[in-house]
Amino acid sequence: MLSRIASTLIPVLGRLSVTSDTPGPIAPGSIVAANHSSLADPGVVLAALRRLGTEPVVMAAAGLWRIPLLGTVLRAGGHIPVHRGTAHAATALDTAAAALAADRVVLIYGEGGLPKHRDSHDSEPRPFRTGLARLAAASGAPVVPLGQYGARRLSSGSAAKQLAGFATAPLRRPTLHVHLGTPLHLEGDITEATTTAHHAVTAAWTTAAHHLHADTHPTES
Repeated sequence: MLSRIASTLIPVLGRLSVTSDTPGPIAPGSIVAANHSSLADPGVVLAALRRLGTEPVVMAAAGLWRIPLLGTVLRAGGHIPVHRGTAHAATALDTAAAALAADRVVLIYGEGGLPKHRDSHDSEPRPFRTGLARLAAASGAPVVPLGQYGARRLSSGSAAKQLAGFATAPLRRPTLHVHLGTPLHLEGDITEATTTAHHAVTAAWTTAAHHLHADTHPTES
């Protein structure tokens, strides 16, 4: 349901394009690791993945489950609440590993939070937490790096600016791009695997940025 909602809403708010190093749906039982830049980017990522034939289980901050309607949708879809900074935080990885074993695709944000700057510019992914590498090690699942660029044009800044951004987006129709890199198996210890994953997502983000800028400023012939 969440993927269907995103696929309906995002084309109204902006112009989304998607590219992938590997054509077709993502292999069942894979982890999609995405960069996190805006409250809007989960919708952008879900819309892009559904366009490729994939509807993932999302790992997200547990506080979202307390929001009316959204919490109902998250529970109905079997998405995974992450209780950061509590004794229950590790249980999210166990739940995610079970979903992977059941051939679900799991979407995780390696940064574990949003950037603090308030303007609309995108910046490369910040250092990752170890959760992604620990999940990959526990499950043996391949990791698909995903870079998204442009979501901050939909929503960024103060609460008032974010609301204004969403309200004006159908008129502005900002360009958005998502790129999926080549799947990889993380190797080495957790620190090394975390660094490898960060580099792969950063490379996918850079590719997404190049595509978006090329679409926005095409070369004149």
